Amino acid sequence: MPAIVLVGAQWGDEGKGKITDLLADQMDMVVRYQGGDNAGHTVVDGDQEFRFHLIPSGILYPHITPVIANGVVVNPKVLIEEIEGLEAKEISTEKLLVSCDAHLVMPYHLILDGARELKLGKAKIGTTRKGIGPAYADKAARTGLRVQDMLDMKIFREKLETALVEKNAILTKLYGLDPLDAEEIIENYGGYAKELKGFIADTSLVINKALDEDKNVFFEGAQGTLLDLDHGTYPFVTSSSPVAGGVCVGAGIGPKRIDKVLGVVKAYVTRVGSGPFPTELNNAVGDALRESGGEYGTTTGRPRRCGWFDAVILRYAARINGLTGVVVTKIDVLSQFSSLKICMGYKYKGKVYKDFPSHQTIIHKCVPIYEELEGWAESLADITEYEDLPEAAKKYLARIEELGGVPIEMVSVGPKRRQIIMMR
Repeated sequence: MPAIVLVGAQWGDEGKGKITDLLADQMDMVVRYQGGDNAGHTVVDGDQEFRFHLIPSGILYPHITPVIANGVVVNPKVLIEEIEGLEAKEISTEKLLVSCDAHLVMPYHLILDGARELKLGKAKIGTTRKGIGPAYADKAARTGLRVQDMLDMKIFREKLETALVEKNAILTKLYGLDPLDAEEIIENYGGYAKELKGFIADTSLVINKALDEDKNVFFEGAQGTLLDLDHGTYPFVTSSSPVAGGVCVGAGIGPKRIDKVLGVVKAYVTRVGSGPFPTELNNAVGDALRESGGEYGTTTGRPRRCGWFDAVILRYAARINGLTGVVVTKIDVLSQFSSLKICMGYKYKGKVYKDFPSHQTIIHKCVPIYEELEGWAESLADITEYEDLPEAAKKYLARIEELGGVPIEMVSVGPKRRQIIMMR
């Protein structure tokens, strides 16, 4: 194999955590390569539900080495809370590794994230206000603090005091907020350093050594293709690169290392926050999808916007990521409908678009072109073989495969770990 990448092929929340967890028993290492605790993966294991924000969901397997790579921005307080929560459930975190080069989410990042959203008003992006964007902005501006800086508090103090000159000026003069105290931050982060010291490593070296030894390494993305900073519906995007190409930068491996790229899609589409959404359903059907699918954010609890499946997005994700296969999740949620729709293209000012438009105005104002398919009125929850699916469900999946141009490898028929149909 040995390197597999799993990416979201829509706007995130596609069910990547479950698929990572499902495939992890074949892996030696699971790597989170971008994003921060603005992301959330939910895994249901028996009667227990686990919600991950920073730690790769592969940690549920004792043989896995879970890695938080350099492309992730780390809020150490959140990470420690997540470690403690797992240990309380008797899940060992002793193998967890955190990149020394990962950037830190600082207190001023969280404050600025919220203040900027409030100031934008109706033009707000819809961030989780977890400080992720400001942390990545400082990384790009070369003013960020990294995990390794916590190992030398003298260096940490110097960098923090330099950063606070600018941050406190912005907080007080632009937003009318109180300045932050350096000593309080140093005390808190010094405490975090003591708790995390044993996890910190050169993760790029560790990952490449594992690949050299022909070990199976799984790269787990957060968010989705349409939230990518370069290739998503900008500016309503995240601040990192969830696409497959982000693995190379975010984990420190060469592109020739990647053997397989799986894209995860829901059998319908959702997104959280602001931004364009061509197939969005602001009606009873959208409400039914939300309630039946439990479409509320893992991290924020915000209700997700829901709509019909969009094949234009899948074709775009296949191109951007070089998808070798697709996993379809939550097809069971569609069992309530007598008829279903799939978006085949968009129409704007009389022109039909089969490929994802490059201009934001078109994406915002286009009208979806639908194909209607027959639904099925039976539960899929106990089905484990493709042959046992209703014929209408088989036709629905076949149409997704045909329109997307990528083979379907797995279909999820429920939230539990083993509610899955292997197609290939």
